[in-house]
Amino acid sequence: MSTRLTPEQLRSHRWFGADDLRSFGHRSRIKQIGYSEEDFAGKPVIAIINTWSDINPCHFHFKDRVEAIKRGVIQAGGFPLELPAIALAENFQKPSTMMYRNFLSMETEELLRSYPIDGAVLMGGCDKTSPALVMGATSADYPAIFFPAGPMMKGCWKGNVLGSGSDTWKYWDELRAGNITECDWRDIENGIARTPGHCMTMGTASTMTSAVEALGLCLPGAASIPATMADHSRMAAECGRTIVDAVWADRRPSSILTREAVENAAVTVLSLGGSTNAIIHLIAIARRAGIAFSAEDFEEFAARVPLLANIRPAGTHLMEDYYDAGGLLAQLKNLRSLLNTDALTINGRTLGENIEVSDHCDTDVIRTMDDPVTSVPALKVLKGNLCPDGAIVKPSTVNPQRMVHRGRALVFDNYADLKARIDDPDLDVDETTVLVLRGAGPVGAPGMPEWGMLPIPKKLLEAGVRDMVRISDARMSGTSYGTCVLHVSPESAVGGPLAVVRTGDEISLDIPNGTLDVVLSESEMEARRQQLVAPDFSADRGFVKLYRTHVEQAHLGCDFDFLAGVGNPEPEIW
Repeated sequence: MSTRLTPEQLRSHRWFGADDLRSFGHRSRIKQIGYSEEDFAGKPVIAIINTWSDINPCHFHFKDRVEAIKRGVIQAGGFPLELPAIALAENFQKPSTMMYRNFLSMETEELLRSYPIDGAVLMGGCDKTSPALVMGATSADYPAIFFPAGPMMKGCWKGNVLGSGSDTWKYWDELRAGNITECDWRDIENGIARTPGHCMTMGTASTMTSAVEALGLCLPGAASIPATMADHSRMAAECGRTIVDAVWADRRPSSILTREAVENAAVTVLSLGGSTNAIIHLIAIARRAGIAFSAEDFEEFAARVPLLANIRPAGTHLMEDYYDAGGLLAQLKNLRSLLNTDALTINGRTLGENIEVSDHCDTDVIRTMDDPVTSVPALKVLKGNLCPDGAIVKPSTVNPQRMVHRGRALVFDNYADLKARIDDPDLDVDETTVLVLRGAGPVGAPGMPEWGMLPIPKKLLEAGVRDMVRISDARMSGTSYGTCVLHVSPESAVGGPLAVVRTGDEISLDIPNGTLDVVLSESEMEARRQQLVAPDFSADRGFVKLYRTHVEQAHLGCDFDFLAGVGNPEPEIW
């Protein structure tokens, strides 16, 4: 039987349990709030890191769920304290929530480090919130459980099921092509997102909550529960009970986040046809835990991991269907032969023990290993003279005719240039043209926004074109699709090869062989490099200045250079 902590060994005991002047002050001030000795004495103090805000629709139900979490903590004999943290509202925050992922990770780490906290419940779900919370908790290394926000319910328009994100892009193109009316577009706007919760497609949100469950930091089955279901509220209370037990057992992220756990998360993401953003986030999480992991590791798994989740944008169903079909537990059970089933999870059981109890109900929504959604790999890493440190493409959503392509580049220097010219009827472009966007990476944008699904020029949409080869140093929404080459590294703003490409240059893309090149000699590329003028960021201030100074490139996870690796979780001065 594993050793359990005593009340005197709790970290919070140093604040509340000692018989000295400082602890007198701590106890008197917690009593000032209205608590009594019976509420906190000798009990694990559980921080509930709540990323609710009025401007985050994905987390709008957190006001209710936090009460259920508190209930569970109290039932298990803990003392819950809600600690609000910044909300990363994907749809509203500019230039990108990706820029503020590191901000939330630092806030999480410092909240846990600086207060009398024994364990934490991490409330997240909207795209960058999940990795940010896990990154911060990993660095602090106190027992922590992730509470997933859950997907919203299905959307609807004139009897058509709508999926957030994916159908936005689809119908936006149809509107620009003149195939639907402004009235239709407004009805779609009113029907596509109708309940609290994050995207119900396999976007970054569902990808990352599922990845965190596979990492072992989430209750089994929790990531698949829709936000508005009663099961979700019951899961919240169970999170509260579980974290109290994890504190007594001293079950920390460092005992869970092994290389085997990261591999489980990578296999899970690939089998879901998940967002390309997961590559950046899992690399960053792994590096926080002192584990070397790369996009090439993802690609190695991609060659043998089948796509089992028949969910948009790679498939046809939505997360509500997925949950009813058995959810992530059922899919992991189908993947058992590819997983490290001995990996420990936050509830004290192994991943193998957790998935053994699952039921699989619908083999169309959740496929078996011998009947995958597609045999095309979910991910491909590209290398070449345009991306010496790599670029990413999602073959499962690529038009088969574009898997090997050679075409003339049409270059946009930044997003403003793209918006200004993309619908110009005189734009020199056809369906074989390769659209190139630069200045959209971690440093250049800043924050590497989701601009990677470049719009098809209006004149081509009107002619029936719905996909083109598009290349950028940006990211792409997990709900997006098409022949989009992303995360070109190093980015153009730091002198990467994308900076020297000119309109008219020929670009060669070969997805099966994993290459991306501009058809130029090295001497010509070097001559162009000598002519480059570095961007002027002298007007930066505050967090933007910190970000641009310290953010690493996409292939390293876009974390800050001073945050990677395992740190000292304890404050030095009391």
